[in-house]
Amino acid sequence: MKIYGVVGWRNSGKTTLMEKLVAEITSRGVSVSSVKHAHHAFDIDHEGKDSWRHRQAGAREVLVCSGARWALMHELRGAEEPPLAVLLEKLSAVDLVLVEGYKRDGHPKVEAFRSATGNSLIALEEATIRAVASDQPIDGLDRPNFDLNDVRGIADFILTETGLA
Repeated sequence: MKIYGVVGWRNSGKTTLMEKLVAEITSRGVSVSSVKHAHHAFDIDHEGKDSWRHRQAGAREVLVCSGARWALMHELRGAEEPPLAVLLEKLSAVDLVLVEGYKRDGHPKVEAFRSATGNSLIALEEATIRAVASDQPIDGLDRPNFDLNDVRGIADFILTETGLA
């Protein structure tokens, strides 16, 4: 499996870019899975549902399955958050895994950047960022600078970089 990331500060457009990249790349016949890092507690279950009740009772893992999908929830119960490499081992094989977040991990990435957020450019400090997708041209950038809406161009870049073009 090839791995490529999309990073950026909050409100930079990274989730929208991820969504569009998944659609664009899968439309080309490339199988894609995604990993999303969250910096806060989140829940994909709902209070009162059977699976929620199993977790609340202390189950370490709860697997829910139907004719349409299955999902595995794993409670850390105080254990350390696993590194990205461990999480990737849990995925079924695909051509490409797009990772949102994990900006300091060693895989190659594209940075989503919006000048209006007032944040600094992560690419200036992070060599694993191979290109920047921004809402305006960035002068003096030492790597490709795509328009944030140029999803086709960004997808071409990622597929070329990963050898999946």
